[in-house]
Amino acid sequence: MNSPMTTSSKVQIHEIDADIAGQRLDNYLIKTLKGLPKSRIYRIIRKGEVRINSKRCKPEVKLVAGDLVRIPPIQHLPARSTAVGHFNDVESLMVYEDDHLLIINKPAGMAVHGGSGVSVGVIESLRHARPEGNRLELVHRLDRGTSGCLMVSKRRSYLRLLQDALRKPGQIRKHYLAVVHGRWSRKMVQIDQPLLTSSIAGKERVTRVNGQGKYAVTDFSLLEANDEMSIVRASPRTGRTHQIRVHARWARHPLVGDTRYGDQTLDQTSGIEGRLMLHAAELQIPALGDRPAIHAKAPMDEDFLLKVNASFSTRSYYIQ
Repeated sequence: MNSPMTTSSKVQIHEIDADIAGQRLDNYLIKTLKGLPKSRIYRIIRKGEVRINSKRCKPEVKLVAGDLVRIPPIQHLPARSTAVGHFNDVESLMVYEDDHLLIINKPAGMAVHGGSGVSVGVIESLRHARPEGNRLELVHRLDRGTSGCLMVSKRRSYLRLLQDALRKPGQIRKHYLAVVHGRWSRKMVQIDQPLLTSSIAGKERVTRVNGQGKYAVTDFSLLEANDEMSIVRASPRTGRTHQIRVHARWARHPLVGDTRYGDQTLDQTSGIEGRLMLHAAELQIPALGDRPAIHAKAPMDEDFLLKVNASFSTRSYYIQ
């Protein structure tokens, strides 16, 4: 059990267990001392007020099971009842839960974590809502505009297994629903184009098809089409940044509502505006370690469904 022996107004001693082992000290303190500025966390480490097994330590040191972490008295920690804005109903988003893993149906527009002008994301909301919050870790990420299945690990040992599996193409299968511009060809069932992600000064990362990029493969299948748009099922075999969005653009079928890689003129005439039309509908996780296989589905949210219904017939095969 990884719990403090005293209150936050006194010295705390945390004993590290196997599920916490492997985390960096600074990351552990950021999660444990919720709301405390990072600058202050690094200062108390630098001044030697935080100790591991009675010894001074550096922020990047990795914790080991059995370590005793001394945390000095911390004043003015925010109360647990601090509001978490419009993400305080995060518990209602669960589509799967066991003692090792949470899978939530992330709404479009919700960031997976705070930063870059976003104060609260999925992981902060979950950590606030749950007593075991400091153990919760994002397994992967979804773009802010993408809705659907998002994995959050409860156990660090399982987190490592999941992340190892994600690095192996096709081991964890992810299936997305995407609305794209134009009539998608049934013959286009796979795009195998390397992707290179780079940062532009003052802007967020941008990915493009480039021969010097990393191996990237996405399977596609056409579900329904009209003269203006198509619904496709996209199943990435690799996990590159913005992979589906960039592969769709390369195929000359940009995603509807994609402000970075899309076509704003087509968006304005499509009748579907206001969101990225990409939904992570399904996850298939194989048996890992002693954990069973998991198959989870996240239904389309009302906004996505209404926009789809406006242009297409509704069929259950969208998430089969």
